[in-house]
Amino acid sequence: MKSTSPLNTPPISLFVRTVSVLLMIIVIALLYPHKDLSLRQKAEIGRPWSYGLVTAPYDFPIYKSEAQLTAEKADVKHSFTPYFQLHPSVAKTQQDTIQHEAQQTLTAQEQSYLIAAVKQIYSHGVMSVDDRTYLQQEGYTRLRLIDERRVASEYDISGFYTPKSAYDELLSKSPEGEMSLLNRLSLNRMLLPNISLDTALTNRQLQAELAAIPIYSGVVQEGEKIIDKGEIVTDETWQILTSLRQTEEERGLNKGQVMWSMTGLVLLILVFVMLMIFYLRVFRPKLFEDTRSWLFFTILITSIVSLACLVERFTLLSIYIVPFAWVPVITRVFYDSRTALYMHLVTIFVCAMLAPVPYEFLILQMAVGMVAVSSLRDMAQRSQLVQTALWIFLTYCVCYTAVILTEKGNPDTLHWHTYVYFLTNALLVVFAYGLIYLFERVFGLVSSITLVELTNVNSDFMLTFAEKAPGTFQHCLQVSNLAMEAAKEVQANALLVRTGALYHDIGKIEAPQFFTENQTLGDNPLLRMPSTTAAQTVIRHIEDGVELAKKNHLPEVIIDFILTHHGTSKVRFFYNTWCNEHPGETPDEALFTYPGPTPSTKETAILMMADAVEARSRSLTDLTEESIAEMVNDMIDRQLSEHQFDQAPLTFRDISKIKAVFTRKLISMNHHRIKYPDLK
Repeated sequence: MKSTSPLNTPPISLFVRTVSVLLMIIVIALLYPHKDLSLRQKAEIGRPWSYGLVTAPYDFPIYKSEAQLTAEKADVKHSFTPYFQLHPSVAKTQQDTIQHEAQQTLTAQEQSYLIAAVKQIYSHGVMSVDDRTYLQQEGYTRLRLIDERRVASEYDISGFYTPKSAYDELLSKSPEGEMSLLNRLSLNRMLLPNISLDTALTNRQLQAELAAIPIYSGVVQEGEKIIDKGEIVTDETWQILTSLRQTEEERGLNKGQVMWSMTGLVLLILVFVMLMIFYLRVFRPKLFEDTRSWLFFTILITSIVSLACLVERFTLLSIYIVPFAWVPVITRVFYDSRTALYMHLVTIFVCAMLAPVPYEFLILQMAVGMVAVSSLRDMAQRSQLVQTALWIFLTYCVCYTAVILTEKGNPDTLHWHTYVYFLTNALLVVFAYGLIYLFERVFGLVSSITLVELTNVNSDFMLTFAEKAPGTFQHCLQVSNLAMEAAKEVQANALLVRTGALYHDIGKIEAPQFFTENQTLGDNPLLRMPSTTAAQTVIRHIEDGVELAKKNHLPEVIIDFILTHHGTSKVRFFYNTWCNEHPGETPDEALFTYPGPTPSTKETAILMMADAVEARSRSLTDLTEESIAEMVNDMIDRQLSEHQFDQAPLTFRDISKIKAVFTRKLISMNHHRIKYPDLK
């Protein structure tokens, strides 16, 4: 007995295999950050430098940080003095106007005071309220006033009036009893500004001073040491490393550097992809040959690696916000724990160079992967994802804290924002449920949650099944109990077997009266038909079951149980009947043989055995341990002799265990009850 590719899943072609691998490598290589070759490593202030010695490859300037430049620009703006223009004609015109108005209203003494006061105000200067507001908002305390000779002189802004303050000044210093007379002149409308902000000149001079700020704070000489492994990254060192990275980006990479960088990256990705292929080929050959599974693995890994690359290239977020646990969680839902953990390792090793501290990244991600796989051994409820997310968050926090304390020995070096990233990461794990549903639909995979939902005997479909074919429904329930116990004994998927058993005979719903378990009063219409017609009527429940399953959108893996639960065996009752009725004639065996195929998985093989022994047990008249054991052995040995399990990955040891389970369960299901004595 050997393993082959799953039913309805053709072996993956060399073309599809090659294209999927090439696309995976190309996408990752294109998205992977490949600039700043000598400084692909990331520095973190206050942390030890985890890489080798870094020296200056050439002379380069030390760029000031954005914070430094912002502070220096603020200082320039604070010390800057805006430019104002003096308009002498305004002062003369307004003085003449006020004098003319005063001559018609005021006495000679009042005129003398007013003219002198207005002249004194204009000698200081009057600016508009808008200009005064601008100066206050910008924090300016002085201004440069350009007079009629185009000479700029600097003054304190407190020495200048606004029309309102000038008006108040005139009133407050007027001779006693003359304020009402001055009010009649409406001086507030006559005191117009004689200085104004020169916006163009001010902006031009300010931009010139800002542009004059040097963007460098020093120069690093070629060959000068920058940092060595184990040294703490200080603010100054970090700025030097950042300056080197910026200089390299400005200089650009030569074609040789680009070629070798991409070559190394492609080789690295190829190594881990080949390790994934090797694992599938050696340890999971059925998955290796399954097109859907192959594409599932490549798309899932490529998506997560690409997401990490995009975060690193185009955002300021930490790589720890990327939910790498999606890989083991989603893979474990559809496949086994070993495969889930292996795919997770491939993913994080490809992404390790993106992390600021790769060894810390690997420690955290490996721990998270193991926790994710362990906590999702069998995902039967949505709430398990929430529990897994909680365990992942705690694992991140504990491992990160442990690594930092081990490395630094100082809790003050722990960064609180890193814990926020861990929390966000854990919350994203919860949303993996949506991806699980998506992968189910796209790749035709089946999760444990779906199987649990399908085993609900109170669903509309199951209630209809029980109503139309009650005997068959009860048969399916008994078979599911037998098959599930046997699956547990040989480490098969018990939930999958149980689900497949509940649906394997749904084709009998279309014509339940032709099957003995649904007949009453011993009336069997098949006995009134020719043997060939009766056999074809029985065989048709396979085809009807597949059509009904597709109509109700049952997964392909469940349809496999419908197709294989009789394999290529014969409808023995009608075959024997025909042979007895036509002695010496050769029967057309195709008319009495189920179309198959034969089982190719442990689960479908177990169901075939359970279906046969449960049905046969109903025909036993002497229900003893010996008769049941003999019947079980006879039925399964017959199936073996007919090569029904040649394609199933079962050993003879497995079959012996299955026989023992069936015998034990059938004995308990058909036990005798004590006879109650009659009351005398």
